[in-house]
Amino acid sequence: MTTVLLTGFEPFDKEAVNPSWEAVRALDGVELDTPNGPARLLARQLPCVFGAANEVLGELVGSLKPQLVIAVGQAGGRADLSIERIAINVDDARIPDNAQRQPIDAPVVDAGPAAYFSTLPIKSIVQALRAAGVPASVSQTAGTFVCNHVFYGLQHYLASHAPRVRGGFIHIPYLPEQAAAHPGQPSLALASVIQGLRIAVQTALAVEHDVKETGGTIS
Repeated sequence: MTTVLLTGFEPFDKEAVNPSWEAVRALDGVELDTPNGPARLLARQLPCVFGAANEVLGELVGSLKPQLVIAVGQAGGRADLSIERIAINVDDARIPDNAQRQPIDAPVVDAGPAAYFSTLPIKSIVQALRAAGVPASVSQTAGTFVCNHVFYGLQHYLASHAPRVRGGFIHIPYLPEQAAAHPGQPSLALASVIQGLRIAVQTALAVEHDVKETGGTIS
């Protein structure tokens, strides 16, 4: 059986919940039928802490030996499931993390490549999500906080230790209950996020070569 690792973060920045964890933990233990056989989803929480998050992630990938890893994080202000294209080798924290660490212009990995691309079929995932009525887009930046830190750390670990394992990152909006504290900010129902993550996993397991269609932006 194929093993799929989904990660979400603990709450941060005074939020009571983190939608990434609420969504992935709802999928823990779920089994999906795929064209390549059954797949079992395992959900694990990461600390919202520079360094520690990647240490935990590396231990999880090493022990669980998944064939697919999708890390998920909150992106307040976004209105859809943002399928990230690229992770960059820089930490530049606008706010402190949960351990009060606030790196500025620091590399995620010393002497590591400038960037890594997702190895997920990102445009096929967006296409499948939109077909199912779940708002989605390709994102060209995962920011420079712990989400990008984990995205880069994941791709670096996979490139170094498990090159056949696909990996990537998805940002999701606030939940409606969070949006009340952030007037004017978009939100997405938890059920829609869960549905979207299921579709993302199924697509990543089914599609070997990504579709060629526009997903870029002008600015």
